[in-house]
Amino acid sequence: MGTVQAEGRPLLAVLDYGIGNLHSAHKGFSQVGADTRLTADRGLIADACGVVLPGVGAFGPCMRALRAAGLDEVAMDRIGAGVPFFGICIGMQMLFAGSEEAPDIDGLGVFNESVRLLPDTVKRPQIQWNRLNATTEHPMLADLGDDAWVYFVHSYAADPGEEVIATCDYGGPVTAAVARDNVWAAQFHPEKSGSTGLRILSNFVAYASAAAKVVA
Repeated sequence: MGTVQAEGRPLLAVLDYGIGNLHSAHKGFSQVGADTRLTADRGLIADACGVVLPGVGAFGPCMRALRAAGLDEVAMDRIGAGVPFFGICIGMQMLFAGSEEAPDIDGLGVFNESVRLLPDTVKRPQIQWNRLNATTEHPMLADLGDDAWVYFVHSYAADPGEEVIATCDYGGPVTAAVARDNVWAAQFHPEKSGSTGLRILSNFVAYASAAAKVVA
């Protein structure tokens, strides 16, 4: 499971399901030292030591596109195989059971909770930098310091659950990051979050690389 290139750069597969701007995630992981491929090739994804599911726009179109490309099954196969997996923004929301944004469309169901519209008491969408509040220790959040700010663009957020590892304050606590076993996910855009975001991406690259070496 997983390949670390000869020059020591771990191979990451960014799932290319033909929607939105997926290149920013690709660029961010490349910037922190991964051999990053934007791909729908099953063989390449199977060889990768980490898989990334980005997403921008709306839950419904993203889920439909992922399923049309057949990458929903690929994603679940990699998750089930224990491969490090990172969902970003809508990619995080797609890991949940479903979303109020598209109530007739099922999510991947990795996490049992649902995604709901931010309350009427706040401006929607949240388009701003906001401070991460860690709720537990986790490798995703390693070495961020006590004043970590990241960039959000979203109108929907996941219900709180035991998988939440960080929140932000936006009219009350809002789920910002979740993790369970080999699956990490962030509601914010780490690739657009300056040095803090690059540290988070670097943390995932290190995790994926270490996991590949253990299996090898």
